[in-house]
Amino acid sequence: MHGESQSAYGLWTLVILNSAIFIIFAFSFTKPKSKTDWRSLGAFSAFILALFTEMYGFPLTIYFLSGWLSEKFPGLNIFSHESGHLWAAFLDSKIDPHFHPIHLAANLFIVLGFILLSSGWRVLHAAQVNHTLATQGLYSKVRHPQYVGFVAIMFGFLLMWPTLLTLFMFPILLYMYHGLGKHEEKLMIEEFGQEYLDYKKRVPAYIPKWASLFQEKEA
Repeated sequence: MHGESQSAYGLWTLVILNSAIFIIFAFSFTKPKSKTDWRSLGAFSAFILALFTEMYGFPLTIYFLSGWLSEKFPGLNIFSHESGHLWAAFLDSKIDPHFHPIHLAANLFIVLGFILLSSGWRVLHAAQVNHTLATQGLYSKVRHPQYVGFVAIMFGFLLMWPTLLTLFMFPILLYMYHGLGKHEEKLMIEEFGQEYLDYKKRVPAYIPKWASLFQEKEA
């Protein structure tokens, strides 16, 4: 019985495969060139590796909470893969975790994040080729759509599979991405001067103005 409980973990091939898929996806959508780009991708990669290590490799959070979980939820097979969805145990949900509204919402955030990365990169790449300021598409709504994309993906995974390590990492990465955004803006001011300062006054950093979401439709 103990061996069966362990079968959901120690799957290091899945850890490597899943991590590689999402990191390569992120790389293909961002194509990092500068040190700032590589730091952004590196932080995201660390989060993904930590996530999938606990999801399929070694369930550190489950081991750490095993005594409390066993006492709080007697009869729960805490080392089954389904029990890794800790919110399902906390909510005493009888729904398959993979079809629960929380899991579906998590998938939505992840897909939205990759859409933001992809759409943001197309605008940014065109601007870099033409040596102009990126102000079209998503960049007309927020100044850092790709950082918003990274955060949306990480939040989706955190919602899907919360762990102590990723819960600890998430606010640190939020602070780091904010710092990268500030550094990036200093470089843009040096390169574009008043043009970027005017853009900065007009467009918010991360959360779009509600009215701006409908401007194109009204036009």
